[in-house]
Amino acid sequence: MLKKDLLRVDRRGGYRPQFAGEDAGALDLARRVVGVFQGAVGKPRADLDVAVEAVERDAADYKLVRGLADLLERDAVFETRAPVPPERAREVAFECAGEVGVVTRGQRREALARAAERLNALPGRGTADTDTDADTDTNGDEDGNADLTAAAVGESLYADLPERQVLVAFDPRWDPEALLRQYDLSLAQTALFDAVEVRARSADPKRLVSAVKRLGLMYELVDEPTDDPDLGDRVAVVTGPDALFRRTRRYGTAFARLLRTLAATGRWELTATVDDRGTERTLSLSNADPVAVPGTDPVVDVGYDSGVEREFATRFEALDLDWRLVREPDLLPVAGGAMVPDFAFEYEHADFRVYFEIVGFWTPSYVESKLAKLKAVDAELLVAVDRSLGVGEAVEAADHRVVRYDDRVRLKDVRDALRVHEERLAAESAADLPDELRPTEDAVAVETLAERHGVPESAVEDREFPEHRLVGRTLARPALLERLDEAIEPGQDLADAASVAADHGIDDAASLLSALGYRVEWSGLSGGTVRRRE
Repeated sequence: MLKKDLLRVDRRGGYRPQFAGEDAGALDLARRVVGVFQGAVGKPRADLDVAVEAVERDAADYKLVRGLADLLERDAVFETRAPVPPERAREVAFECAGEVGVVTRGQRREALARAAERLNALPGRGTADTDTDADTDTNGDEDGNADLTAAAVGESLYADLPERQVLVAFDPRWDPEALLRQYDLSLAQTALFDAVEVRARSADPKRLVSAVKRLGLMYELVDEPTDDPDLGDRVAVVTGPDALFRRTRRYGTAFARLLRTLAATGRWELTATVDDRGTERTLSLSNADPVAVPGTDPVVDVGYDSGVEREFATRFEALDLDWRLVREPDLLPVAGGAMVPDFAFEYEHADFRVYFEIVGFWTPSYVESKLAKLKAVDAELLVAVDRSLGVGEAVEAADHRVVRYDDRVRLKDVRDALRVHEERLAAESAADLPDELRPTEDAVAVETLAERHGVPESAVEDREFPEHRLVGRTLARPALLERLDEAIEPGQDLADAASVAADHGIDDAASLLSALGYRVEWSGLSGGTVRRRE
């Protein structure tokens, strides 16, 4: 979204955003603003602001320029550059100013000179967290240890103010054309921020309803006939949870995120009731408007229907398994409709999925219809059932594997259920591997070799390697091990030996040293020394 004060809408006959995509000169304006940012790299933010203001003076609407600049600034990296960290410079300079009693410019120079002397005498003084410009007024050598001067301290005092920070990098995710598309999307999202109700339909209703659920919005599905067969008659009416009692803007951000999902579905339409400073207005949008999602989509937080789902996903993704967890993967046809499983486990080495449904609450009246749907699912389905519901046996009778849980889904239970498929799939994926593998490299990690053949690591480990020896998790040629044995000497520092190993493609120094007949003599926590085993 844009800042609220950058919103541009036309209130004649409704509430319509003034899209840049409908302005013939907007593309040239976008190119100018991108060029301003590119030309400001290495300069203070104040210089960038002046250049943007110059473009504003030439534009018909300054809000459009500021909106484009607001989007581009999100891809700009600003840093504080000063000979001394500003906080340290201020601390010492103000202390010296109190001693001098600064009133005149001469007294100010004296205080800064004292501060420079004091900073030069401090242990560990320097340019931590800052960059020293080559033209900084310092005296001494060129290795970063130059004596600080009064001018350098004065330059550092307020170098961390926003307008003095330097634009050090600018790597925009959008070219000028995509920038305009992002602007129009952000403009529409900003207009939706004050919505109190949104009515939407899409050619991809599953994606729409899934987004509504994950955003935590109240909704209902109603039938409203339409002449567009691609959209269908089903409309999602979305409101905030306290809309029945009073109007609220609390869910504006969620409405804006919902628009992003909707705009990515191809064919869609949306009507919103907007509270425009106390006046109700109607905002109508559709895929006919210049509202689209640029190719580069920013990262957004994944939403979950329950804390049990969120907690399970967090713990599972921390494991190093051959399964990828997919959130709300497919719409599966079932008796009387469809269902969207909570997750799917995708096996990395084969085209195979296990769908996963976490059942936290079923009312007694719902159990019968739910079981009927589960019986009609023609897919591999794993169901986690809250033990208090007492329906695990009924789900198992529907030919689905069940794991029971109390407060949280146990990873071990899910892992065991997946292992049944994993053993079969691993054998199938390894069937085409030759009995002997001959990598061309002198050293190659087992993980790398497995990825190269598209098989799990266990399949690679079962093969013969006539030209290599397994050292830890790395395959190495005997000739390479001989060279490493000559390069590593008894009495050598462990860090140096590890560096030699890494230079030759072996990251596991401990396994290498063991294979070469060495041990490590440790010296507390400070490091170790390589010794021959006796």
